[in-house]
Amino acid sequence: MDQETIERCFAALRASIPAPQTELQYATPFQLLVAVVLSAQSTDKAVNQCTARLFARAPDAQSLWDLGEEQIRAEIRHLGLFNTKARNVHALAGQILHQHGGEVPHDRKALEALPGVGRKTANVVLNTVFGEPTIAVDTHIFRLGNRLGIAPGNTPRAVEERLLEVVPEAYRRDAHHLLILHGRYVCTARRPRCRDCTLQDCCAWPHKELS
Repeated sequence: MDQETIERCFAALRASIPAPQTELQYATPFQLLVAVVLSAQSTDKAVNQCTARLFARAPDAQSLWDLGEEQIRAEIRHLGLFNTKARNVHALAGQILHQHGGEVPHDRKALEALPGVGRKTANVVLNTVFGEPTIAVDTHIFRLGNRLGIAPGNTPRAVEERLLEVVPEAYRRDAHHLLILHGRYVCTARRPRCRDCTLQDCCAWPHKELS
């Protein structure tokens, strides 16, 4: 896809999603970090249901650390991989508390050193909390990068690096959420809503159904 078409693509996305933002519910950077860690292989809706209860009991690093792994596990037991997530979230709270004074670090290396935090989670936090133009490539963005032809790649990292090269500067900060929301509700994995899509003219996917 050429750069002019990519520009039209993101202009259309911005027009259809004027206020892109995460659908995870949180009140502080720490709560967002925990929610993103919990979101692996789980829907945002399921995570929000769990964190509503969890954050009511433990809204910050100190209280979550004090709550303990067993109680965290009880609150998130409906999520996939809840045993591993409970262990990671409790350890994460301890590191945030004891190594970072209770505050989420504005540093990729420090974020990725936290239990349960990989590149994708760090990118979400850097983008959503600190406003950095990072792009966390989840299944939706990986699919769109390849399907639309904006950023084809065989791995999430390859798609991420290509997106960072081609996304126009004016859209870089919002690109992450623009693509995720479009993939979640329009360009879905199964039965994409091609007829309702604002990107019909710039989509390179040969299988789109417009009639």
